[in-house]
Amino acid sequence: MKNRYVILDLEATGNSPKNGDRIIQVGAVVVEENKIIDRYSSFVNAAAPIPLFVEQLTGISEEVLDDAPDFLEVAPELLKRLDGAYLVAHNVRFDLAFLNFELERCGYEAFMGPVIDTVELSRMLLPRADAYKLNQLADYLSIDHANPHQADSDAEVTAQIFIYLMKKMEALPLLTLQNLEPLVKRFHSDVEHIITALIRKKLTSLQQDEEEIDVFRQLALKWYEEKEDKGDRLEVDFTASREEMMKELSTVMQGFELREGQTEMMKAINEAQEEKRHAIIEAGTGIGKSLAYLLPSIYLAKKTGKPVVISTHTIQLQQQLLDRDIPLLKEILPFDINAALLKGRNNYIDLRRFEQQLFQTEENNYDTVLSKAQILIWLLETDYGDVDELNLPSGGKIFWHQIKSDVNVSLTQKSPWFSRCFYQRRRREAQQADIIITNHALLFTDLVANHQLLPAYDNVIVDEAHHLEDIVGDYFGVRTDYFSLLQQFDRIGLKDGSGLNVKIKDLLEEKGLFRELEQLNVTEDQTRVVLSDIDETFRMLHSYAARKVSGSNEIGRLSYRLTDEEGEYWEAITEAANRVVFGTRDILKQLKGIVKALEEKQEHLSMDEKGIVADFQSMVNALGEEGEKINYLMLEHHANEVKWIEVDPKGPINSAFLFSKPVEVGELLADQFFEKKDSVVLTSATLSVKNSFSYILERLGLEAFDPITKQLESPFDYEEQARLMVPVDLPLIKDVSSDVYVQAISAAIVSIARVTRGRMLVLFTSYDMLKKTHFVVKNLLEEDDISLISQGVDSGSRMKLTKNFKQTDEAILFGTSSFWEGVDLPGEDLSCLIIVRLPFSPPDNPLFESRSEVIKKEGGNPFMDLSLPQAIIRFKQGFGRLVRTQKDRGVVFVFDRRIISTRYGKLFIQSLPPVPVLKAPTEDLLNELDIWL
Repeated sequence: MKNRYVILDLEATGNSPKNGDRIIQVGAVVVEENKIIDRYSSFVNAAAPIPLFVEQLTGISEEVLDDAPDFLEVAPELLKRLDGAYLVAHNVRFDLAFLNFELERCGYEAFMGPVIDTVELSRMLLPRADAYKLNQLADYLSIDHANPHQADSDAEVTAQIFIYLMKKMEALPLLTLQNLEPLVKRFHSDVEHIITALIRKKLTSLQQDEEEIDVFRQLALKWYEEKEDKGDRLEVDFTASREEMMKELSTVMQGFELREGQTEMMKAINEAQEEKRHAIIEAGTGIGKSLAYLLPSIYLAKKTGKPVVISTHTIQLQQQLLDRDIPLLKEILPFDINAALLKGRNNYIDLRRFEQQLFQTEENNYDTVLSKAQILIWLLETDYGDVDELNLPSGGKIFWHQIKSDVNVSLTQKSPWFSRCFYQRRRREAQQADIIITNHALLFTDLVANHQLLPAYDNVIVDEAHHLEDIVGDYFGVRTDYFSLLQQFDRIGLKDGSGLNVKIKDLLEEKGLFRELEQLNVTEDQTRVVLSDIDETFRMLHSYAARKVSGSNEIGRLSYRLTDEEGEYWEAITEAANRVVFGTRDILKQLKGIVKALEEKQEHLSMDEKGIVADFQSMVNALGEEGEKINYLMLEHHANEVKWIEVDPKGPINSAFLFSKPVEVGELLADQFFEKKDSVVLTSATLSVKNSFSYILERLGLEAFDPITKQLESPFDYEEQARLMVPVDLPLIKDVSSDVYVQAISAAIVSIARVTRGRMLVLFTSYDMLKKTHFVVKNLLEEDDISLISQGVDSGSRMKLTKNFKQTDEAILFGTSSFWEGVDLPGEDLSCLIIVRLPFSPPDNPLFESRSEVIKKEGGNPFMDLSLPQAIIRFKQGFGRLVRTQKDRGVVFVFDRRIISTRYGKLFIQSLPPVPVLKAPTEDLLNELDIWL
């Protein structure tokens, strides 16, 4: 018998029928055998007032409902269709709650039949979709959504999405369906019977799965053909080909126009690469720098037969290079090119570990079950098993740590999955590539790991290079915290004798290794003692730092820099740390003995058992690394390093974080990077200060290398496209209390937002101030239809908050450090940027403090040589959020009067492209803003 599905959508006066909200419109679409066979819709007289926001959202007014039937008249129409059918809705709990409330109110029985939630089904079957709201899915599947928030239109679109999902489910290979069957039992949707029926049908009809499926062991994967090698070197000449290439680009790239800056940049990069020199190039927004460095680099790779590495800071730029720029160049180049993206190992799934986890469902929570189902679908679609392709639920990110690739390379080769290992696939591709795209993190991890991760290369382009000093500091630095240590004991199962620990015990018993089994029991007792010492150490660190400092840093933590003279109480803390280090080493000795004993039984172990041993060894090594960090950070002294503690004043009393970073990275970079490469090209839109590169050259250790330097202005017309406005009536923060300052800037933000109708990004230097301002602005905007989205207040990553901002017609976005760059809001999305304060590093930041001391010792001026240049570069990054294309227009408000009232403030303006500056009281600037926009 064929299933019938009634796709239902309801519009209501609010979210809760129990609180008096009522249905005002129903839309129902009936689907059988993936075809729409019937539609029904009706307005419903709610006999209740319609809130203004509901009227604006749906377009349904009380007048529209005056002649509409009561739900009592609509109910028989719905029940007739729902009889014996599945109820399907997008977020079915909402619609089901309203439907059953109204049915029971009218004297009918509640609907108790099977239900399907298209949100849940989409999450499973479309694991790569960016988001799962109805309009977002409609966009993703190119379904026209004419009247969002009208029940008939929403039901129609939901029906089309549902049909798409059902067809996709029916096309799944038998093995994938069989693996999904036990998982969907834990779903909110009643899809188990549908999947069981599909399995039965496939078993009886003996259907052949498509050729592009690779069935191995217990998983179905997308079939993948390895690429051929890159071939021989070519006799190519970039200088001779350049003009022809640029002409070709204009034929394949819509709207492409030759820009002088782009040509200049290509010439400079070609010169650096040919002459084996380093280069530093500031390329203003809109130059087209990715094409400017890709073309000469591709020619160089072809000519030398060696890859050129392109390193970026952001995933977005990596994807843009791979998905947009390189395919474009393939169309115009007279030879074939290979490009590969290589990320750190933890970005890729380990199929052996996933296979192992897949069938252990007893203790799984809902997010883990959903994640497993998503991954089963994703494996039929992914070439590279890269987690960035996946939209996992929040709990799924925890599950990812159990299945990501991090097993020792030596053991990976013994895995049956080695030939299908995604990480190894990426590495093989990188070996054959002309261009290797990676991120700064992997570039410098490779440096620290003695070049074991990237294929050998002599030439590198570092894009978004203004991050280099911080990234290098991170990768030569060390950090740990209470939870990182605890997590290692947890992962092995030593804390409570669970998880992997149980499997190892079973294995030891089965193989007759009773002495080692006894060792493991002893280790569990030792662990309880060490965990107590860890807890004590971090509690003491927390109270020590909390007593020493008062003001919190940018992310709301207290930060205390450690020196060589900390006093008696510090000795008590290091004594506890000593116990942690020696206790952990004792435990490791026992665990390594157990691993050794199991390895000696290799020939008696099955593939799965070898996998368990590999996981155990990997976790033992990780525990060892984490334990040694305590030794490094608390018990050893290192020259040219700063160490500090951060604590969360509102967090648990053992929530302390320990950090160490090199004070100066210039020497490290000079010796270990620039000295060893033929040509390193550093580029970014923000590298110069006062039209000079001296700051960045000195910080990165490039002075001795005599690099080529180029400053290329943006082709945008900032005189026409932008305004810089400075209100002269706002107080300086040092002149008033924090509360008075917040009230003043909040009033200004709201006044500006009413003129711009949102479309505004507000950049803060302090999370604490962002939070306080958020609540004041929220109150002031109560009567306005303008949304407020704030980092740290609203949940979600930078990417998610930015996406919400773009999708909301009238919105204000508040952000701190990570929003000062890498946020792309072109066109109508953003017409106003507010910089609350000039972005100086807080003087008590431990790293900044240490660097200042070094400059002072060398006879320099920390403010002019470090603080000011840093702030100017960051300010330029913030300013760069506003104008992203030739058509953008917008205004930057700077609330910090120091930009016009101090001598150094003028240097901020001088470092910007030529832009008109207006100084006046807020009221006058609002009038100017209104006229100009």
